[in-house]
Amino acid sequence: MTVFVFDIETVPDVETGRRLYDLEGLSDKDVANVMFHKRRQQTGESEFLPLHLHRIVAISAVLATPRHFKVWSLGDCAADEAEIIQRFFDGIDKYTPTLVSWNGSGFDLPVLHYRALLHGIAAPRYWETGDEDNSFRWNNYISRYHARHTDVMDVLSGYQPRATARLDEVAVMLGLPGKMGMSGDKVWDHYLRGDLEGIRNYCETDVLNTYLVYLRFELIRGRIMQQQYHDTCRQVHDYLTAADAPHLREFARAWPLKT
Repeated sequence: MTVFVFDIETVPDVETGRRLYDLEGLSDKDVANVMFHKRRQQTGESEFLPLHLHRIVAISAVLATPRHFKVWSLGDCAADEAEIIQRFFDGIDKYTPTLVSWNGSGFDLPVLHYRALLHGIAAPRYWETGDEDNSFRWNNYISRYHARHTDVMDVLSGYQPRATARLDEVAVMLGLPGKMGMSGDKVWDHYLRGDLEGIRNYCETDVLNTYLVYLRFELIRGRIMQQQYHDTCRQVHDYLTAADAPHLREFARAWPLKT
């Protein structure tokens, strides 16, 4: 089985904000501040923007097969939003992997849908529900209770909003590093400073946490046994320890394996 764990990082879609609120001539930062202010007026307290007003600046992934493991961010730092989204859906079209996320049903995938709509990105395999491939009628990426996409947060919470948990807290509970040096609410500030590399590195550590929580989930539902779980964790730890990227080695140092 090919498992593709993913996570996205976003910033305000200031281009749409300018058009919606007639803000031509304002800087990106000022447009975003107006968008945040209007959102606070709507909600009474939260400035978290509606999902269609997010722009994707990073998609990070873990690709895991019985013989291969890799963590990386799609495209390079110069890749625009359309390219990284195209790469995401191209991978699904090519490999038909099992998608894994934390809150992907509630955030990542809807944002990807809206941005793919904006850029006109075709993804026939992802949107398949059985018209062309009958096997997708009973198991596809779109339907909530199907397994081609496993939103680990949704499943563990029993699909109850009041039972959901933060990835960071669940990861720490399991002895994983959790957040390392950044959080989602700081991405916009880092983006304004031009720190796209830092955002991508942060996204990669988030997707590692998600994958390792998913492995634990696979253990408790009997899909893998204890020895396979420990062997897989050791392989991932070895991969990170030997990685060229300092943030991956730091993740390994902050993750003490139990013997």
